[in-house]
Amino acid sequence: MNPLYAGMGTTIFEAMSARARETGAINLGQGFADGRGPEPVLQAAARALLTKSNQYPPMPGLPELRQAVADHYARHQGLNLSAEEVIVTSGATEALAAAIFTIVSPGDEVICFPPLYDAYAPLIRQAGGVPVFVRLQPPEWRIDPAALAEAVTSRTRALILNNPLNPTATMSSAGELAAIADFCVAHDLIAICDEVWEHVTFDGARHLPLIGFPGMRERTVKIGSAGKIFALTGFKVGWMCAAPPLARLLAKAHQFLTFTTPPNLQWGVAEGLATQDDWVQAARHGFQAGRDRLKAGLEAAGLVALPSAATYFLSVDLAASGIALGDVAFCKRLIEAGVVAIPVSAFYPDEPVTSVVRFCFVKEQSTLDTAIERIVAARAALS
Repeated sequence: MNPLYAGMGTTIFEAMSARARETGAINLGQGFADGRGPEPVLQAAARALLTKSNQYPPMPGLPELRQAVADHYARHQGLNLSAEEVIVTSGATEALAAAIFTIVSPGDEVICFPPLYDAYAPLIRQAGGVPVFVRLQPPEWRIDPAALAEAVTSRTRALILNNPLNPTATMSSAGELAAIADFCVAHDLIAICDEVWEHVTFDGARHLPLIGFPGMRERTVKIGSAGKIFALTGFKVGWMCAAPPLARLLAKAHQFLTFTTPPNLQWGVAEGLATQDDWVQAARHGFQAGRDRLKAGLEAAGLVALPSAATYFLSVDLAASGIALGDVAFCKRLIEAGVVAIPVSAFYPDEPVTSVVRFCFVKEQSTLDTAIERIVAARAALS
């Protein structure tokens, strides 16, 4: 058996969601929203299932969806992508796999920034590469330029940047992105940009794509997710955007992973990208209200919440809250109180930060209120 997977446990998200199902606890762990998402997207996907072809669509994706992605980014981020530069994938994780398998050869090093999405390191290792970790520390979670400079070697091939960043709910500033762009150009690196949270930003902030910075147009893979844009995580429709020479190579890796993505879901996403800008904006405001509601409730329980500039998540600093428990022990106690959260240590491959716990706030108000009531009632037992 492949030793990479033989000794690997179940992902923390599935494990904690399973505990929620087993115990009846409120699941503020895994990142999915309550609600149905935009009805026009669902209706378009349903119509396509009944009225359009259900045979293999083109391997790179439906032309209509590839063009819709390009048009969407022109409208929202000022990018001049063509449909040829968009490859549709079965979710963003498949896009990550295709990008890593395309770019990374055995022995290549890839810089990553823990805490990080748990798929990055296994995919790099499966490609024969070596993940090199530049750790981020709370509460700012910012990249240390000196640590980044120290991490690069003659074998460094790429870096993976998740912006906005899950689990920390932070966004890179224009200055930080410019510095990363300069770093990539100086060291001839490819940037794999996991930007699935690009539309889930708060307080008037707007996402800036690294591919738009000087020198990055030809050396960036921009990864997006319809599941995050439309709060339809089960659709598993994502994409990779890159300059044509790189996009053609990405497509070759994609063809031997999932090959293609259900056509009716592609039609639904194309409809959404073309018509649902107002829904996306309203959803952003609704999610921000959920963030603020949960933050107020956690603070009423005496917990110190860290800033949340984007994503579905809000974290609590246990040490600052006067709680001596580590994040894993805290989450176990919290399940007993009827609420599931995620220990942020699960996002570190080694030497984890163990004093931060992540909560998902994109839930109905009544769900958040009940979760807050349970946390407040159990506060003494959580110390």
